[in-house]
Amino acid sequence: MIPPMPANAHRHRSASASPPLGRVGVFGRFAVMGTVAALILIAGVWASWGTAQHVMLSKGREQGTMTVSGCADGVCTGSYRPVSVGSTARGRVVLAQSVGVSEGETYAVVVKPGSRDVVRSGPAGLLYAWVPLGGALLLASVVVAGGLGLTRAGWALAGCGLALVTAAWVAL
Repeated sequence: MIPPMPANAHRHRSASASPPLGRVGVFGRFAVMGTVAALILIAGVWASWGTAQHVMLSKGREQGTMTVSGCADGVCTGSYRPVSVGSTARGRVVLAQSVGVSEGETYAVVVKPGSRDVVRSGPAGLLYAWVPLGGALLLASVVVAGGLGLTRAGWALAGCGLALVTAAWVAL
């Protein structure tokens, strides 16, 4: 009679189990996912800065109000009335159409230097300018939490992104 074998005598790895990564693999995953997260955040800042610079650094720029006369093809046009010294009135300026822009309404704006393009100013314009960063924070939070395994940091990024996007939506 053959004695029964202990339960742990035939331990072997199943075909679906992956081998441990080791230190090099863990470092490589951390480096790649960290780079991806950093690139997402840099892209968010880059996309936001094109508009945000005009709102945040408005000293010395032409500031005024725009009364929207019509919106079509993603842009709104209207007349510009200056409020800052050295600014000149314009019969037609162009504002990128967003969900918060309606025909017949008047908005505080800053003129982009050397053009007829304007961007919204004030708290609503500032928050709206940083919406791409809010989206990047939300996207990077998934990479940080899932790819890097930093759950708390991922939740923090997601919370900041959600707060920024929500504040912009409420302000507009």
